[in-house]
Amino acid sequence: MKNYQFTAVDRFLRYVQINTQSDPQSTTNPSTEKQKDLSRVLVQELLDMGIADAELDAWGYVYATIPANTAKLTVPTICFCSHVDTSPDVTGAGVKPIIHRQWKGADIVLPDDPTQLIRVADHPDLASQIGNDIITASGTTLLGADNKAGLAEIMDAANYLLTHPDIKHGRIRLLFTPDEEVGRGTEKVDIKKLDADFGYTIDGEALGTLEDETFSADAVKITIQGVSTHPGFAKGKLENAMKIAADLLAALPKNALSPETTEEKEGFVHPTRMEGNQDKAVLEFIIRDFTEVGLQEKETYLQNQLTDVLTTYPGSSAQFVVKEQYRNMKDVLDLHPTVVENALEAIRRVGLSAKRRSIRGGTDGSRLSFMGLPCPNIFAGEHAFHSRQEWVSVQDMEQAVAVIVNVTQVWEERS
Repeated sequence: MKNYQFTAVDRFLRYVQINTQSDPQSTTNPSTEKQKDLSRVLVQELLDMGIADAELDAWGYVYATIPANTAKLTVPTICFCSHVDTSPDVTGAGVKPIIHRQWKGADIVLPDDPTQLIRVADHPDLASQIGNDIITASGTTLLGADNKAGLAEIMDAANYLLTHPDIKHGRIRLLFTPDEEVGRGTEKVDIKKLDADFGYTIDGEALGTLEDETFSADAVKITIQGVSTHPGFAKGKLENAMKIAADLLAALPKNALSPETTEEKEGFVHPTRMEGNQDKAVLEFIIRDFTEVGLQEKETYLQNQLTDVLTTYPGSSAQFVVKEQYRNMKDVLDLHPTVVENALEAIRRVGLSAKRRSIRGGTDGSRLSFMGLPCPNIFAGEHAFHSRQEWVSVQDMEQAVAVIVNVTQVWEERS
């Protein structure tokens, strides 16, 4: 691919300027209509490439096919997947991408908010980027590399394969999803329509990494019913639901069991939303662990803390509702080692050191794996996701494109 003119960066710079934030409180599919603004762009670009079946469905999913060009009939259908939405944690409106060309190694000041400083000491992966072109936002928004870098890389790889018919490959399916950031990215995927044997999300971090293990994840919603009365006549009667909620949060450990105090294979209990008044309050949590046992232990712990707090408020009650979000993809991928090994080989073929690791999070691949599409996660070059300091390297994006192309070749050769 030495003489190929990469298009990933040009696509990426366009995509990030389209606001596609999802909304965790919405009950619609997709959660925000503006996600379709980017999906429609993707469909048109795919049609312009010559992919005749590119389509956007009513739920906001993009499906497309690159037909096989190999004479082999045994090559599995491979799917590449990324998501169009960006995190609701930081605004994605008015993103102004900046390319810091041939970065020299100094801390990066983001001009629209100089307090947003990307310090090399805080971002160790920057150490390998000296001389590369680093893309950031301007300081007041996230960048959207999660996951628009993956979108741009898949689109560039598709363009490369379509313009280089000498690269032999099997049938390839493309899937672009909404609402991954709010845990609903596969909610309306038509797995029969997708019709693929194995898949790869392009939604990972550091150059050369492949993730075949994720958290298992549940959401917990606690609804507290207090005892409400006029505050002027409340002595011995009022049980303030907001204070009960605050007591529960205060009962959580300060130095353990939280995202800010855990690492590697440690799970956590993380409050994400709180609202209410003296009569009723609602607390929402995400529970994370790499094992089902650990997940259950944390949910039991939280429920016991709630029970203890309520002993002080005899007139009040609470509902404790658990909703499954996704499960550790490793349980499925261990049954299909070829899908991981072929990706690692593709990474090595572009001259990178392949690194297999777990991710303290989840991807659409977590759910897709349990829906019948074993689906590990290949790096996209994203860093500092969900923050104003998000960044990606142009050169890492180009390497990701090369890996995607090589994945298709490896599957063709080994089938």
